[in-house]
Amino acid sequence: MDHMDINPNDLHPAERYKLLIGAVVPRPIAFVSTISPSGHHNIAPFSFFVPIGANPMLLAFCPANNMDGSPKDTLVNASPAPIGVGQFVINIAAAPYQYQMAATAEALPPKDSEFEFASLTPTDAKLVKPPRLAESPIAFECETTEVRQFTEGEPAGANMVIGRVVHIHTTDTELINDRFHVSAERLAAIGRMGGSEYCTTADRFELPVGRAALERS
Repeated sequence: MDHMDINPNDLHPAERYKLLIGAVVPRPIAFVSTISPSGHHNIAPFSFFVPIGANPMLLAFCPANNMDGSPKDTLVNASPAPIGVGQFVINIAAAPYQYQMAATAEALPPKDSEFEFASLTPTDAKLVKPPRLAESPIAFECETTEVRQFTEGEPAGANMVIGRVVHIHTTDTELINDRFHVSAERLAAIGRMGGSEYCTTADRFELPVGRAALERS
């Protein structure tokens, strides 16, 4: 098979995006709920999402700019004051509400709530102002520690929001065991593939770590 060499500088941002979402798979989805300084609720999915570390417990998601270069409502709301409130909640995108999750990607005016649009339920978080999603089996309440804007004002410009987890809430008493292992079956998370494709976590397998993995190959 002939090989292909690609210089990303020769590609349009939309082409780079297609390569990223098609090759970096599957991606977990941060279903991020925020609140504006004026009190309007917002929730939106982001599949550029990653845990950074456990000490301190940090999560990051990357809301790209709109195609006109303006920041998305989630980025504005999660930014520290005086721009936003400096807080957000990461809910897990799960199979029972997958269609509603996808619907919240609709471009709505800032004052319109995606919760209401998609028939999802906002409920009070414990330590932060933004609501958590009542339907989510687990929610991470976060204080924003850093916002990086790599190409401010450019269409689809890259941004990163890093948050420190200050509280974790679960609606399922059997989701987490006494050793803090999370049941993948009960979580029923879905992941993002390329284009409009998604995947489930139903097909799972175990591998030993380190040298023992070679003995199983």
